[in-house]
Amino acid sequence: MTALSTVGWAFADTWTITRRDLNHWALRPGTVAIGWIFPVMIALMFGGLFGGAIEVPGGGGYFDFLMPGMFAMTVFFGLENTMMAVTTDAAKGVTDRFRSMPMSSLAVVAGRCVADMLNSVVGLAVMVGAGLALGWRWHEGPGPALAAFGLLLLLRFALLWVGILAGLAAGGPESVTAVQILVWPVGFLSNVFVDPATMPFWLGAIAEWNPLSVTAAAVRDLFGTPGFEAGSWITLNAIPMAVAWPLLLVAVFLPLSVRKYRHLSRT
Repeated sequence: MTALSTVGWAFADTWTITRRDLNHWALRPGTVAIGWIFPVMIALMFGGLFGGAIEVPGGGGYFDFLMPGMFAMTVFFGLENTMMAVTTDAAKGVTDRFRSMPMSSLAVVAGRCVADMLNSVVGLAVMVGAGLALGWRWHEGPGPALAAFGLLLLLRFALLWVGILAGLAAGGPESVTAVQILVWPVGFLSNVFVDPATMPFWLGAIAEWNPLSVTAAAVRDLFGTPGFEAGSWITLNAIPMAVAWPLLLVAVFLPLSVRKYRHLSRT
């Protein structure tokens, strides 16, 4: 078999797994819709309950500041869905069945990645629609706005591989709960809702270096919406770091995910 035909079969196998995952979602649209609506509820809750108590840099409404951070939080929340789907397939023996077939070893994890990326695009679109309805707007033109959405999807792509590895490493669906407990502190330990300068120094430094914070700061910059004017290096270089962080995560977790999948039955 030539190298070209091998690549062709890998793409075909990946698309087969992608269609299989999309078909599963079509059979349970309610669960998928809840996943899209949940971040909107979080935005409404924080914006309505706490927005009046938080001073927005340069004035303006809190939703104008909040929504770019919630876009980043939306792609971050997708990590849990990826973990659960991968773990459930492994626990039910579906993954082992795939491994016994004459198919690319990358196709199963890559197919999951493609399906989840498509889901994330829809979820992000729902969140953007909610933001527009709440009065949020971007102010820097279509080019920077597209770049901001590109950074958000780049972060989601990187987090997919984190979720795939965590799902493959989990002993079963019940083990995912322990990992999910860590997702929320990481998500809230960021600049999505409040200024890290209001936190204790060491905690604020961690929050600023959080990849979620870096992406949120970068998209606020590109959208031209208000953001906290911190003078730290990571904040001043938010846009290049919003590219560097996801690329680093992909470089680490993608090969680990493929290796874990190939050796799954040996662990």
